[in-house]
Amino acid sequence: MSKINIPTREEVSPNNQAIFDNLQNSLGFVPNLYATYAHSETALENYLNFANAKTSLSAKEKEVVNLVVSEVNSCIYCLSAHTAIGKMNGFTDAQILEIRSGNASFDNKLDALAKLAKNATENRGNTNQDILNNFCNAGYSKGNLIDVLVLVGEKTISNYIHNTTQVPVDFPLAKPLEPATV
Repeated sequence: MSKINIPTREEVSPNNQAIFDNLQNSLGFVPNLYATYAHSETALENYLNFANAKTSLSAKEKEVVNLVVSEVNSCIYCLSAHTAIGKMNGFTDAQILEIRSGNASFDNKLDALAKLAKNATENRGNTNQDILNNFCNAGYSKGNLIDVLVLVGEKTISNYIHNTTQVPVDFPLAKPLEPATV
């Protein structure tokens, strides 16, 4: 297997065709990464159910985690997609770059969240106690902690799929971080 193709609607199962139709109607296109999930009979539906499940995190908080995890995992596809989504959620370009570095100096609570997401991802869940305490002291609950860790896992799945398949990015490319911000 030398290269993973992006399957077309006609190349996927009837169940995945229906999901493609829903994505086309809601987003205006089927993102390449989602289409890649459709090589599996069940992965696309399972992933979308997982990604769209209820959470205690706000849309902005979810994007902080998505951006940090995708940066740690060096996933240009997810960085590009979540840069666009982050902007839709009110973050500026400068804030997005800072978040990707694992910081959010513009908001103490988001800063604690970014630091936790970065540390948990880098250390495969062996989170530093001081960072965890800072997260809790910033006003997050134990439930929020579990939701963050679930989101770290969910985003890591997409990061790994892209990093393995290298399907083309169909979002405006995210800018690389400057060495000083990493």
